[in-house]
Amino acid sequence: TDNILGNHYKVEAFLGEGGFGIVAKCRDTKTNRAVAIKVNKSRPDILQQAKLEIFILEQLRRLDPDAANIVKWDGFFHDGERVCLNFELLDQCLWDYIRDRNNQGLPISEVGPILRQLTNALSHLGSVGIVHADLKSGNIMVVNRHESPIKVKLIDFGLACPASAVMPGDRVGTVGYSAPEVMLGLPFNEASDMWSLGLVAVELGTGVPLYPGNEDYDVLKFIIETQGQPPDHVLDSVMFTQGPENGQRLFVSLIKQMLALDANQRITPSEVLQHPFFDPKSSLCIDTSSTRGQNPTGYPSLETRYIKLKCLDDLEQIMKVRRGPEDGQSLFVSLIKRCWP
Repeated sequence: TDNILGNHYKVEAFLGEGGFGIVAKCRDTKTNRAVAIKVNKSRPDILQQAKLEIFILEQLRRLDPDAANIVKWDGFFHDGERVCLNFELLDQCLWDYIRDRNNQGLPISEVGPILRQLTNALSHLGSVGIVHADLKSGNIMVVNRHESPIKVKLIDFGLACPASAVMPGDRVGTVGYSAPEVMLGLPFNEASDMWSLGLVAVELGTGVPLYPGNEDYDVLKFIIETQGQPPDHVLDSVMFTQGPENGQRLFVSLIKQMLALDANQRITPSEVLQHPFFDPKSSLCIDTSSTRGQNPTGYPSLETRYIKLKCLDDLEQIMKVRRGPEDGQSLFVSLIKRCWP
């Protein structure tokens, strides 16, 4: 019947949908256990994507999903021509968790544990050479929202790939979370996930995504304007209604290192876990981001700011006269590369 997947998964509810197909809450009639089943469409391109995802999930079997803060995968099965992936059932995504707090942002005492767990997930992915490539609040699940502190897990490896197999020009990720090098079609690696995590960190603290926009053009414009980092007024005015000032400053210091424009200068997962933000005894209030290849003040030079403002003027002209997406994109990419620090 329509409400049975495979031979013994009874569909109880629909949890979400995407270009790939749907995710359903199902009951395994053999064990009476509730699970989440990702049901892929039977289109040839979706089938190919499902095969690639299974390849990645096989690599991740080397990791303990609980210790690594990643979703537990229990294999796959066929339902007619559709490939179905069997995952543990989790509570709600971080996007919804933040929305349930009326987009006010979480207290610093709650942000810290979440950020530590997600960094731990990236560290484990790095240990097996995998780039997630679509890290965002919608792909992070809260295991049980009623626990304190909450436990989170990374889900959706549909765009994940081995770092060694990245092809320049691969378009991955979600608008508003993708690293600059990804949007520009440049080579990328695990550092692109750290950029995305930096944006999730801002979203946790402020309750809203840092970079609005429906397409890469808009987002890259914001990135150029802010040097890839949240403007001070955003962090000062919205960040943390609760929490000591010292914790706020350390948090801002950490975010700036996560959002380094140059992927080679971006902080690594192991460095994040050593950051004073995660040390409750720390009394450091320094912004260490200036030690990672930036000028001593932490601000761009006057010359750099002038060039970038000039680029923004050029950008607006390009966007006004753009004839079509392809034409506009090539002009846009050449402009950004010219402005790149």
